[in-house]
Amino acid sequence: MSRALPLTAVLLAAVLVAGCSSSDDGGSGSASGTSTTSSSSSSSSSDGTDGGDGSGSSDAPPFPANTDPDTAQASPGAQVTVSDIRTGRQNGFDRVVFEVGGSGTPGWDVRYVDAPTSQASGEPVEVGGSAALQVAITGVGLPADTGVAQYAGPNPLPGAGTTTVTEVVFDTTFEGTTTAFVGTTGRTPFRVYALSNPTRVVLEVRDA
Repeated sequence: MSRALPLTAVLLAAVLVAGCSSSDDGGSGSASGTSTTSSSSSSSSSDGTDGGDGSGSSDAPPFPANTDPDTAQASPGAQVTVSDIRTGRQNGFDRVVFEVGGSGTPGWDVRYVDAPTSQASGEPVEVGGSAALQVAITGVGLPADTGVAQYAGPNPLPGAGTTTVTEVVFDTTFEGTTTAFVGTTGRTPFRVYALSNPTRVVLEVRDA
């Protein structure tokens, strides 16, 4: 009996050590999986590979409670060209993404207008929908200066599964500003913000 007791104690200790080791491995695996998921999500929101709607809503400011104009200044010396426009549907709002290439960060002036007109000619612009948001992106350079090909269509660009956004009509680039019009089903609150990698101006229109 005096020899059996130490042997039993040794076996019990071995079992406890094995149990602790297994628990630690499981914890490390769980933490690693969480970290990988988080990293993947972050990458998706920053590189725009989200099915074409621009992503990045986690960086968006709160939706305003009104329909006032939204403006921001371009960075000093900005020279960008709008290279792509995408539309998409999110939970509770529609999204329009203006991707740009070049140098610096663009600014914008986005507001509802009663009668859309071309910034270069002043001629009326037909936009489908009950209301129209004029999107003026500033800090723009011509493709010959930026080395970036300008958006070439389709024009108008229909909403992709959208509820409030009807279409996007690309107007023109004139004197450092590119203008487009976003048709909507009504004058509902919207927000505008910029994202990087690639640089994008994101317009989101809340459901009526």
